[in-house]
Amino acid sequence: MHEDEGGRPVRLRVDAATTLVLREAFYKIDANYRNDHYGLYDYVRAVMGKIVPLDHFYIGFFHGASRVRYPYGYDSGQYEDPASHTYGPHGQAAWLLKHRQTYRRHYDNGVALNAGVASGDTSRMSADAVTTPLLRPGTDARRTVFGMMSMQSYTANTFDGNSVRAFEWLADLVARVLTKEAEDLDALRRLPADVEDGPHQVTADHVIEFLSSRVANVRDQARDAAQVADPDSMKQTLEIIVSSCQQIQSNLIELTLDIDNEPEERFRSLTAAEQGVAVLLASDLQNEQIANELGISTHTVKTHVRKILSKYRMNGRGSVAEDVRRHLAR
Repeated sequence: MHEDEGGRPVRLRVDAATTLVLREAFYKIDANYRNDHYGLYDYVRAVMGKIVPLDHFYIGFFHGASRVRYPYGYDSGQYEDPASHTYGPHGQAAWLLKHRQTYRRHYDNGVALNAGVASGDTSRMSADAVTTPLLRPGTDARRTVFGMMSMQSYTANTFDGNSVRAFEWLADLVARVLTKEAEDLDALRRLPADVEDGPHQVTADHVIEFLSSRVANVRDQARDAAQVADPDSMKQTLEIIVSSCQQIQSNLIELTLDIDNEPEERFRSLTAAEQGVAVLLASDLQNEQIANELGISTHTVKTHVRKILSKYRMNGRGSVAEDVRRHLAR
């Protein structure tokens, strides 16, 4: 929440028409879109479309050390398939993590915008763009950037101060909805782990169960559509099937955000030399074999292995090797 020096909430500087749109959005999101992420993103995009024309819109979440997962994207009236990309040091993702504030194309004439992976209609260049970070409370006084929300236009000078402030307000609302869900799940995870039906990290079994259930629903919808003779009814049923598939895609890529990311974090805690040894540990090589592979002494290998075991805090090199294999298999 934005506050003045006296701790009082600062009024959002938007016009009367925008205020009405945002007020309605607040109540509709609270009533209809908590725990429905696809619906939430789709509705937020539609809300911004009432305030300002936009060609491209997406939501992205940081995952691991260098990835962003995009569960929802929309360009020129068409849903975009979810995606996952590794981000570099010069794109919008890195810019947001560094500055922790909204990025606008005119800040750098689109340098950060164009340095990242292209999205939307790649045959055209965005002429105006606004990308704002999604923030949640951190372990210290600073808030943590956990994602981003972007709107873009193929027409220059589309987004004025009014629309940017409205977009930031909506992004803050989305972040608070998602943060509340994460806090609720964290409260459940604090319960004793030996109790059945407790929350666990997402596994392959969870993904399979999710896909099997959702695909079965789509299959039933398609079977029903095959029995429809009226063209208008058939079109409506097919639109429902398309929407269901889009939701499955969006939900699936968000599901991967809950996959255990600790193997990557442990591997990245190693030095470059230790990582080289760890990769060979994952192949179950002995110290002498590792030394021959890397052209170093057995004594140096033993030193690296000792430090790796200390950093991983695991019982033996076999456990470390399995953990490294989990990281390398991602």
